[in-house]
Amino acid sequence: MSRPKFLEQRACEFIEKHQRDAFILVVAFVEPHSPYNGPLNEEHPLDEVDLDVTATLAESDDIPLRYRLMREWQQAEAVLDRERLPAQLFFGITPEEYRSIKQRYLGLVTLVDRSIGAILNCVERCGLARDTTIVHTSDHGDSLGAHHLFGKETMFEEAARVPWLIRLPGQTHAKRISQPVSHIDFVPTLLDLLGQPAHSQCAGKSLLPVIRGETATPENVFIEWAPNRTKIKKGTKLARRRMIKRAVEESTRAIVSPDDWKLCLRDKDLNELYNLKADPLETRNLYADGQYASVISRLRDEIHRWQESAGDKLRL
Repeated sequence: MSRPKFLEQRACEFIEKHQRDAFILVVAFVEPHSPYNGPLNEEHPLDEVDLDVTATLAESDDIPLRYRLMREWQQAEAVLDRERLPAQLFFGITPEEYRSIKQRYLGLVTLVDRSIGAILNCVERCGLARDTTIVHTSDHGDSLGAHHLFGKETMFEEAARVPWLIRLPGQTHAKRISQPVSHIDFVPTLLDLLGQPAHSQCAGKSLLPVIRGETATPENVFIEWAPNRTKIKKGTKLARRRMIKRAVEESTRAIVSPDDWKLCLRDKDLNELYNLKADPLETRNLYADGQYASVISRLRDEIHRWQESAGDKLRL
């Protein structure tokens, strides 16, 4: 039995047992996750699996050193995995390998989709659909070869942007919120949906007015990265040891603005600036381009104001 199927069965057992009670149920799927392997590996025909455009472009060096170190290590591991575990390659180098890995990833997505469908059917069968709020979200994305990277740990949209779907009790029509919103508003929004006040220490604010269609001014979305363990290829020549140590220990504070700019400021590595409307794939780092100095200054000030409000002492 797969893990999604196990969680599906336990979730349905819980719903059936507590269908006459008020309850909160969290079903936390691990999939889709490396090593990208499951019972539906070939569910999606390989020739129908599309690659991210950046997976087929030349590797860019105009990205943070930490990202390039990640990419180098993953490519070295791909060579080793190809020799040791050809059927379970964790990372890839060639477009064909990227496509094969994504095929298995999509198989895991389908596996989870089926279990989510079964849980929703259980909610319907127990007559709870008109009284239950359903939420689907994730803690991070996966690059899956985009920018020649895998996994998370970057500020690229493939890793940082996550789904957030909410079905309100009795809701019959879909609605899409076009403006970017922050995941830090997740808990306050759920508490508001439950008619409960947010705790004073709870960061963020409720987005229920936006969900209900009330006019709201789009706001900045802030993202941060704290130093974590970054694996390095043994004998790497990408930089001197001192620079590598510095890059691995970098911290990032990023902003996505309502006018589609994304600025990533780092204390110990390369900064980035992208226009997500003109360049949604983040292929052109505009930070060093002098004509965008005013944009950088404005967004830098926004980041500093956010840091001050959050008590963040990182110097950028």
